[in-house]
Amino acid sequence: MRGLGEARRDDRMARLREMLRQSGPTRLGDAAHALGVSSMTLRRDLAGAGQPFTLLGGHVLPAGGALRRSAYLLEREQDSHAAAKREAARHAARLVEDGDTIFVDCGSTLPHLVEALPSHLSLTILCYALNIAVLASRRPGTQLVLLGGLYHPASATFASDEGLNGLRRLRINKAFISAGGVHASRGVTCAHFNEVPVKQAAIAAAAQSILVVDASKLGKLKPAFFAPIAAFDHVVTSGLGRAEATGSLMRAGLRLDVAPSSP
Repeated sequence: MRGLGEARRDDRMARLREMLRQSGPTRLGDAAHALGVSSMTLRRDLAGAGQPFTLLGGHVLPAGGALRRSAYLLEREQDSHAAAKREAARHAARLVEDGDTIFVDCGSTLPHLVEALPSHLSLTILCYALNIAVLASRRPGTQLVLLGGLYHPASATFASDEGLNGLRRLRINKAFISAGGVHASRGVTCAHFNEVPVKQAAIAAAAQSILVVDASKLGKLKPAFFAPIAAFDHVVTSGLGRAEATGSLMRAGLRLDVAPSSP
């Protein structure tokens, strides 16, 4: 016999299915509020076996095979140092001006940048990550350019020669780039090699390149190198972490733009 809790969960999932059918991808907090439960309860519901939904970039979406795997990986990263990522990304968002064409990289830090952009700004946003595209598509007065191609589930990104060629032909005011590691002598690195050509093309096309990382990435190395520290006009980070990591970066000539700590 099915318990009361299970019946309530099934009812919530049926209501959520209808909500997504009518409104498309929905923020986790908004969906939980509409269903009358906490975000934690809805997370537990979505984690249940066989559910036709997934979490990506803090949003609830219909699940697919590859999408489910990428959502797990991104959500795991998003929960790591989440406050610091939000702090750094919001600080970087202040650099965006009305009329800018901006490139927004993939990962779990830069969705916070898109969310922090004032709604009145008229922008063109270029991206190749699904979580960024979902957020940018909801902004008024924003022209979204999604670089298409083969979908890479681990980072929820698209890549193709056509997308790269299109990116190289564009002129970008500001490129906001994410990274998994920022090392004084070994440069700036990420975990996924398929991201490297896109990051490099965006940096080359942009008048300003802005690296946005939380302080836990300073002094770290990931396997895929994509740029020297000198490639960036700004390095925006959260409140500083390990003194030895930040000290070596500063001795190498890197000037960190540190976000003020949230109250």
